[in-house]
Amino acid sequence: MSARVLSRWQAAGLHFLICVAIAAAVVTLMLAVWYPGRLFQAAGGNDLLMILVAVDVTLGPLLTLIVFQSGKPGMAFDLSVIAAVQIAALVYGGTVVFLARPAFVVFVKDRFEVVTAAELDPQDLAQAKYPQFRELPLGGPGLAVAEMPAEPAERMKLIEYSLGGRDLQTFPQIFVPYAERRADVLAKAKPLGELRADPDVTQAIDAYLAGAGAGAKDEPALLLRTRFAWLVVIVDRKTAEPLKMLLAQKLLE
Repeated sequence: MSARVLSRWQAAGLHFLICVAIAAAVVTLMLAVWYPGRLFQAAGGNDLLMILVAVDVTLGPLLTLIVFQSGKPGMAFDLSVIAAVQIAALVYGGTVVFLARPAFVVFVKDRFEVVTAAELDPQDLAQAKYPQFRELPLGGPGLAVAEMPAEPAERMKLIEYSLGGRDLQTFPQIFVPYAERRADVLAKAKPLGELRADPDVTQAIDAYLAGAGAGAKDEPALLLRTRFAWLVVIVDRKTAEPLKMLLAQKLLE
């Protein structure tokens, strides 16, 4: 069907279907790659998704509905302007989502912390001891352990930075491969039945235990903190690899 025979509503509807397809592709990428599992909700993915949907699914079709008129002189130019505005807005929204993605899940002291791509300084990445931490992962978040350096001078430097508001998970210079510190992770893990004593995660653990069977209370787990919520991470009792994440209490802003 050519543009000359489309009604205003047909044109807007076609535009809407195209936008839904694009939004579905972006959401699939977010859920399957950048924000796996419960990290999507815990890292504020719902808010980011609303921005993308508002921009991609609402803005373009609404503008098309307003301006479209079959056979109107300059109609092609008007539609190209709408497309350009929508693409620019989508690129901006996609950039925000990409920078806010979890880059690494880092074991710090006795729990996991999430560090986003935007929180990592390129100069710090370049100074990482291990090559896998010198670049931001383009896929899902990598696993690492933050380990304080043995040299007193380096330790003091990190402490000074920490007093200035930076957390240990933002220093890739002290990242150690997760596989090399599995024993340390497992030593800090607690059985779910014991971890549920923490009021921030009691409800989430109880909901999981209700349907997981009698032995689930002995599964080893650790807390994971994001800016928006606590997660309970159930880990393999031999490899310490994360197996499941339970979304718990939201944090106050």
